[in-house]
Amino acid sequence: MSLAHLRSRWSYLRAQVSRVTRRDDAEDLLHDAWVRMTERATAVDNAEAFLVRSASNGGRDAYRRERLQPPSSQVTELQIAGVRDDLPLQDEALIARHRLERLLAGIDQLSPRTREVFLMHRLDGRKHREIAAQLGITQSAVEKHVAKAVEVLTDWMENW
Repeated sequence: MSLAHLRSRWSYLRAQVSRVTRRDDAEDLLHDAWVRMTERATAVDNAEAFLVRSASNGGRDAYRRERLQPPSSQVTELQIAGVRDDLPLQDEALIARHRLERLLAGIDQLSPRTREVFLMHRLDGRKHREIAAQLGITQSAVEKHVAKAVEVLTDWMENW
């Protein structure tokens, strides 16, 4: 079989190797098999079969190596994870601090009852019915206070 014929069937051979090995690097495996075939001292009787079998064996060997030792990119990611600093950058912390100060100033501008209801709901995590029972107001009034606080604070923070 001529080299020109094998080149014309390259896509077919690559598809076969990909199907057999279920690997993304079928092209590389096939190329390595091609190099091994051309470097052989003796001729190969069935070049297509040799290429597919050799590439499949290379894929199997690569799979076994990967199972024993993760690829270097994964090791690098693990090493980076141990060194990485997850704390925010200084400018991010400064911006967050200013936003918090702005929010606290907005909360201070709410009416006393609305502020109380809002903080009980958002900070303490209480349900509307619990707040209504504690303050002696209706659940609907609690909902209105929370909605009013959210509306005022949203405008306060957006118009900053």
